[in-house]
Formats: sequence, C-alpha cells, structure tokens
Amino acid sequence: MSQMTRRTLIATAAAAAAVAPTVAHAIAPAAPAWTARAPTPWPVQEVYAAVWAGRIAVAGGLVGRTDAPLHIEDRLGLYDPSTDTWTQGPRLPQPRHHPMIVATGDTLFAVGGYGRGEGDWTNATEVWTLAPGDAAWRPGPALPTPLAETVGLSHDGRIHLITGRSPLGQANAQWRDQGDVATHLALIDGRWETLSPCPMARNSAAGAVLDGALWIAGGRTVSGGGTGRLDRYDPAGDRWDTLAPIPPSPSQGRQVGGGLAMAALDGKLVAFGGEWFGAGGGGGVFPETWIYDPAEDRWREGPPMPTPRHGLAAAATGGAIHAIAGGEVVSGGRAGGVVEAFSL
Repeated sequence: MSQMTRRTLIATAAAAAAVAPTVAHAIAPAAPAWTARAPTPWPVQEVYAAVWAGRIAVAGGLVGRTDAPLHIEDRLGLYDPSTDTWTQGPRLPQPRHHPMIVATGDTLFAVGGYGRGEGDWTNATEVWTLAPGDAAWRPGPALPTPLAETVGLSHDGRIHLITGRSPLGQANAQWRDQGDVATHLALIDGRWETLSPCPMARNSAAGAVLDGALWIAGGRTVSGGGTGRLDRYDPAGDRWDTLAPIPPSPSQGRQVGGGLAMAALDGKLVAFGGEWFGAGGGGGVFPETWIYDPAEDRWREGPPMPTPRHGLAAAATGGAIHAIAGGEVVSGGRAGGVVEAFSL
C-alpha cells in the first residue's frame, strides 16, 4: 500500500482552512518476479551454493562434452549481490562435480561429490574447508562413506547431509555403481554422526531451513523417476513428517523431481527447475516456480523461470533467491552461466 495522501482545500479566502477527508489510494503489491543478474564467469552445471562471508559461493561442477571425457571443475566462484559481481576464490584441491557446498559460521565446506578415478563418477569421502582470508582449502573431517548428489543444510551450528547416492558395492567409478540412499549425517563437534534417516531414499533433491526445521523436496530414484515429495525434519525431536508434495508440471505433464533447487524466502519455500527423462531417450527441463506456504501446507505456482535449468545452485540473501548456472537442456548437453534472482 502507498502512503495515504491528503489534500487541503481552502473553503474561502477569508475562512479558516479545512482539511478534506483522507482518501486512500490502493496500489497492488508487486508480483513475484525473476530478474537477470551477472552471469557466472564460466558455464557449469551440477553445482550447489552457500551464503558465506557476505557472498554466495559456488564450487566444482561439470560441463558435458560430445565424444570426450567430462570437464570437471575445480574453480570457486564468489558472487557479491550488493555489487552484482563475481570473483574467483581458491580452487578446490581436486576437481569435483556434485560436491555439496555448505557454510556454518565463518567456515565454508565442500563435501563429497564425484571426482575422476577409474571413471568420471568416483564417489568421494573428502571434506575440505575454507575460512575468510585462506589462500587454500584445508582438509576437514572425512565422511564415513562416499556421498554425492546429497542435500546439505546448516542449522544451529551443525551441517546436515540428507539423501543422495553412495556406492552399492566395491565398484566406485561410474554412475551406475551408485545407489539411492536415505542417509542422514550431521557434523557434530567435529565428527559425523548418524541421525534419523529421511523417509524416502532418493538423489538430486533440494533442501532449505525454515521455521527451525529442515525441509527436503523433490528428488528422484533410478527405478521410479521424479518425486515431488516434501519431508520435514525436526532437529529437536530427531523426527520426520511428510507434507504436501510439489504438484506435477502443467507444461511438461511430468512430476517435478531430480535436479531442482530450493531456498527459503519470507517465510515460504521456493522450488524451481529440474529435469525429466523420456523413455528411450529425450526429456526436458521444468520451467515452473513453486511457492510453498507452511501455514497452509500448500504449493502454488509462481512465475516461470526465464531460463529453465536443472543441476543449478540456489542461495537466498538480501531479500532474493539467486538461481545460479545449471544445465539448460536435459542431461549434460548444455551447461550455462545464467544467474537470475527471484523475489516475493
């Protein structure tokens, strides 16, 4: 609403001034919208982001190449939303795609993900940390088991890793060597501890912290495809419950699932992007933006993404959610550097 305006009317030149009744002019609130921001300095997909030291940090990722090995990134991009500019930070000790990037306090963590070993999908246990002013990443507490395509969230000084993919057996080189897990690990006093597992094992889900709870949305399974499932974790009670799922995509006629992103903004969850695969090949990328109100346990559709993507990063700061980079076609065919901001 705009401020109420007042108009003073003079009844007569000789009479005392009289003030007319206040008239209120209603102005509709601005609708939720996406706006363009400075692109990343290099194209990349299969990335995650965290707000760290006043900037948004994005590290690792991949770029698919036809008839050539994957290009696996080791660069760290740092975005300053106040100036809409990118700088480069210290490179990861090794290239990684799907490394979880999460921050707690002044420390930035790069956790797990896939590196190049016997194949391009060698699941990792390494954890690296970075503090403001560091010239290089330092070793952190290693994971008890390899983990990638997970959800990483920071809450009350602890890092939580939820769902993802881990090796099914001794083989650990290709994507098919990995299986979906319901894993829930938390870094507590420098050690990884096992907490109540997520109710559904899946990979490539999205997460956010809202109202003191951890929310896990979407994801996919190899056998069942995408799921819009929404699970909420109560850290105080080490307890899960399940709420209204993300609706299917009206434009694609498919269930929103893997490779989406999500963040919390103004008391709501905002989920967007992701991909789907067609039988025998093909597929697409979801353009929809979904806004969840926890008070109503209901999703509603917001404005579509100007540049639909999957495998993108999301971070909320300065009153906006930033959707960063990602694949602009299904699978690894076209990584991009588009950055768009969403505000309610």
